[in-house]
Amino acid sequence: MKLAEFFRPKLLDTLRGYNRQLFVSDLTAGITVGIVALPLAIAFAIASGVKPEAGIFTAIIAGFIISALGGSRVQIGGPTGAFIVIVYGIVMQYGLANLLICTIMSGIMLLLMGLFKLGSLIKLIPHPLVIGFTNGIAVLIMLSEVKDFLGLKMDSVPAEFSHKLNALYQALPSFDLTSIALATLSMLLILFYPKNWARHMPSLIVALVLGTVIVALIDLPVETISTRFGGIPQGLPAFEMPEFTFATVRYLFSPALTIALLGAIESLLSATVADGMIDDKHDPNQELVAQGFANIVCPFFGGIPATGAIARTATSVRAGANSPVAGMVHAITLLLIILIAAPLAKHIPLATLAAILMVVAINMGEWEAFTRLKKYPASDSAVMLTSFVLTVVFDITVAVEIGMVLAVLFFIHRITGLTHVSVAQESLDHDDSETTLARKVVPKGVMIYRIFGALFFGAADKLETILRQQQNEPDVLILKMDEVISMDASALHTLASMQRKLRKNGKYLILCGAHTQPYFMMHQAGFFDEMGSDNVTADLDSALRRAAKLLEEKKLAQV
Repeated sequence: MKLAEFFRPKLLDTLRGYNRQLFVSDLTAGITVGIVALPLAIAFAIASGVKPEAGIFTAIIAGFIISALGGSRVQIGGPTGAFIVIVYGIVMQYGLANLLICTIMSGIMLLLMGLFKLGSLIKLIPHPLVIGFTNGIAVLIMLSEVKDFLGLKMDSVPAEFSHKLNALYQALPSFDLTSIALATLSMLLILFYPKNWARHMPSLIVALVLGTVIVALIDLPVETISTRFGGIPQGLPAFEMPEFTFATVRYLFSPALTIALLGAIESLLSATVADGMIDDKHDPNQELVAQGFANIVCPFFGGIPATGAIARTATSVRAGANSPVAGMVHAITLLLIILIAAPLAKHIPLATLAAILMVVAINMGEWEAFTRLKKYPASDSAVMLTSFVLTVVFDITVAVEIGMVLAVLFFIHRITGLTHVSVAQESLDHDDSETTLARKVVPKGVMIYRIFGALFFGAADKLETILRQQQNEPDVLILKMDEVISMDASALHTLASMQRKLRKNGKYLILCGAHTQPYFMMHQAGFFDEMGSDNVTADLDSALRRAAKLLEEKKLAQV
């Protein structure tokens, strides 16, 4: 088996015919998105409960790996807002050291997903569920930034929802008007920044620089990176080996799986959005492999979970990105910034970073979905609202688990409703010469039932109603299966029970017109041998001839 079947980065394909013009375009896009990524990386790290440099190191290392090894031409990777709530909860409950282990575990899971080609299965997660927990995360991000936005005097914000609300309420009287004014100014600047200006200078950078300059020149009494963290180190991160035990791995499995699933969803969603912008098609499995490598490597340098970033990817595309080179340049740009200008970051006010994250949270939420709830099927609305509430009140792990269970139950109910078992005479189209009974001779004692839809565990009991509907069992029961699209073991068990009951009472079962999947399943399970291969026919005419023969043999046996 060739290595390319498992590992084929998009970079290899895009470098064919690569020229100076494309490089200049990628260089410009990479520098642009690198500048945009700086305040976001810092803000995401602080909001996640870790030092600001952890976000920058993640954007540098993961950003480079995801672009170099990924399955998308223009994907930009790094820390994202979606991870804030999860990472903060892990740090509060298990500590920073275990966060690093958790991230490595999630990276291994992502890598395995890609190697086993599970990328396409991520699309099976219902969209209402994704909207629900995404909006829930957005709400939690805004709540987590209330402290710095209002300048509240309090220790770290609790991770648990009710405790968080109570702590914020208790600290509310300690609000700082200077912090509120600076945060509000920064937020309004970002929200109402002219779009034509953003092509030359992104609003996030303008807000960050303006807030930092105001604090540095006027010496505003607000909390900054320097006062809380002592600044950002100027230099490359050191390699450290996280310590872990199998006991640790056991209780970190659930949050690691949550990070892996969320990272897979976020990265593939971002790659799909990028495909629409550049008219391309990404390789989902290769993308997961790259995400896995990035999350395995980052923790050894103090990094946090990373995935594809929709906003930064879109910014890169709009700035002219053509290939993964743009993402690699973005990582190098961040590296140069931290090597050259790290000391200047100490004056960055946390109120401005809070404003940036407030805007990020507002933009990441699909709030209009709440106004369209009445237009959605009740099941989709229930899944979306449930996942939203559970994400906010409990955590995203619970939201995804219960949301998926609800979605599956609603799906089973919906598909079950599409499966019908009815007497053939009442439901066949009389204009259809192949299936109509209008010109066919049906011997006395023969009953024909038509089955439509999927026969699976949710609908298997509908087969049992066939015999219950009849006061007396027919001598020959014919089941038309030409409209059965799928069948599972539960339905086969019910069918076998029906066949044995009929045989015990001297009756017969005939199947006709079974399609490929049901046919091979019954054949492989030995069901045809049990009921007799002559009782399995290709069409209704053959089934009626077989029924007539069985009735004649029964009549002769009774003489």
